[in-house]
Amino acid sequence: MTRTLSRKPARTKTTTVLARRLGLAFVAAVIVGLQATSCSIQPFEASPSAPTLPTGQQAQSERFKACPQFFAGSIAPATPPSPKQRELCYEAFAILHSGETRTPVFVAERLNRQAVQDADEKRADKFFADARLPRAERSELSDYKGSGYARGHMAPAGDMPTPAAMAQSFSLANMVPQSQKQNSGPWAKIEKDTRHYALRAKGDVFVITGPVFDQSSTTIGANKVRVPSHLFKLVYDASTNRAWAHWQANADGTKAGPPISYRELVQRTGLSLLPGILQDD
Repeated sequence: MTRTLSRKPARTKTTTVLARRLGLAFVAAVIVGLQATSCSIQPFEASPSAPTLPTGQQAQSERFKACPQFFAGSIAPATPPSPKQRELCYEAFAILHSGETRTPVFVAERLNRQAVQDADEKRADKFFADARLPRAERSELSDYKGSGYARGHMAPAGDMPTPAAMAQSFSLANMVPQSQKQNSGPWAKIEKDTRHYALRAKGDVFVITGPVFDQSSTTIGANKVRVPSHLFKLVYDASTNRAWAHWQANADGTKAGPPISYRELVQRTGLSLLPGILQDD
């Protein structure tokens, strides 16, 4: 019996060249995609085997590797370990976010004369929930609606030097439920005064801002975003090695008062905010 063999049509030179080009294009696309993925900033989770300080606080040398420039000496504040603390890096600030309170633990900035001079951007006013945070750990726009509290910036919009940084400052990860009168009054003055100081400083001024909660702290919204009892803003001038802090109750009747010392702030918050830079006691 004679068997008839089917013959595949021979590839033309044009077909072969086209296939090679498509293959190269696919490889290039994959490489670009991998680069984009590797460059995106991901929330950081500390390794369970990470060494601890004698005080039981996390060692900071391995933290905020993607944006160490926002911390004096490139060392982040020491905070009690928590499985729901995540690091977020933005263009002009860094956040340690708590999934338990749905607010920042602290927000860090580096200001100087040039940064303040560049901070003349049109206010964005487009608040958004940061998609890098799990839904179960973040606040949503609906939590603040009708709550009676302002969405209080920790890294102020007025500090932002570029349109991108301005837009990023409206992430809800950068917000706490804040008294509206305090937000627009004495707290806004503290933010403005800090910019004025940085404008006159000879070098970098590192600013760390955050909320403080007490046992009676209430919550807002379906996600139970905790309302801080107090807010603090630490200012450290690297050129003079001087630090001071503003401490205010999160209440309508709050008035501007004199700053407190760094050591007093450490005692009130329990946080070592400038480890390796200044003595806590």
